[in-house]
Amino acid sequence: MESVAKSPKSLSLPWKTRTLLSLFDVGIDLLTRKEGTVNRGLVKLVDFRTPPSSEPINGVKSYDVVVDPTRNLWFRVFVPTEYPVEDLPVMVFFHGGAYILLAPDVKIYDDVCRKFARELPAIVVSVDYRLAPEHRHPAQHDDGLDVLKFLDVEENRSKWLPENVNISRCFIAGDSAGGHIAHHVTQRACQFNFQQLQVIGLVAIQPFFGGEERTDSEIRLEGTPIVSMKLTDWIWNAYMPLDEPYNRDHPIINVSGPNAVDISKMDFPATMVVVAGFDELRDRHIGYYQWLKKSGKEAYLVDYPNMFHTFYTFPELPESDQLISEVKDFVHKVLDKV
Repeated sequence: MESVAKSPKSLSLPWKTRTLLSLFDVGIDLLTRKEGTVNRGLVKLVDFRTPPSSEPINGVKSYDVVVDPTRNLWFRVFVPTEYPVEDLPVMVFFHGGAYILLAPDVKIYDDVCRKFARELPAIVVSVDYRLAPEHRHPAQHDDGLDVLKFLDVEENRSKWLPENVNISRCFIAGDSAGGHIAHHVTQRACQFNFQQLQVIGLVAIQPFFGGEERTDSEIRLEGTPIVSMKLTDWIWNAYMPLDEPYNRDHPIINVSGPNAVDISKMDFPATMVVVAGFDELRDRHIGYYQWLKKSGKEAYLVDYPNMFHTFYTFPELPESDQLISEVKDFVHKVLDKV
């Protein structure tokens, strides 16, 4: 789990995955406008949603809970039905999508969270945070922390979560932009006095981090799937506040960089960091892992040398199921220490 594997010279993928990645490249160019806005009209044409399932699908039922209708803050709960009595942890999950796209009820993330709920097993709470550029930082971090506060209230928990959930065994997880949000929500949770909720683990799946100086992987892997320097710069401009001058070494963007927040004295939880060999952000993920270790925190690195950014959302890849298994191992390792 700790070693950094050597990546092969070229990315080898099945035709279905290559086709989907090509469609993504075309789609993101059409959706993102040069002036920093998103073509929401076009998004609606391809934004296929999955309703919650009161009857179990693959051993998991789901339902939606509204936290604050004034800002459309809600989450989807995934409950594994084969563990009605056992004491289950909760995983609060933040989806990817460059801060500008997707939601818990988009099929890829409905499927992912259903897998997490069944395989870990855990009660999964998938958060629908506000999207940029209409809602810029810190809206996403505020939404994430407010969901934790909502779950910490006994009345809310007894109404909306199953009886067998153990809120004192809370994991926060996310991929890409959601991994970035997961880190910052975890950091803020460390500074908040919850009544019963306790964050004991963080799963950072290829978190979307940045920095002023381009890394070796950003230069060497330019042209690999999903992420490019042009796109990442566009995303940060769409995400950061308009009235706040910044560069990419801002501690919100470069969390382990020269302006990083000192977490050494925080009760920051055990963290699993997922990296991939053909992800432009690879060096930033490894640097994040090293920064956690230098800060005196428990951290684990999981490397997929032949994979790309957000690979695990492609179920046809065997590494997708492998990652679910790795997360399960991490969750149980942490739970065994509680």
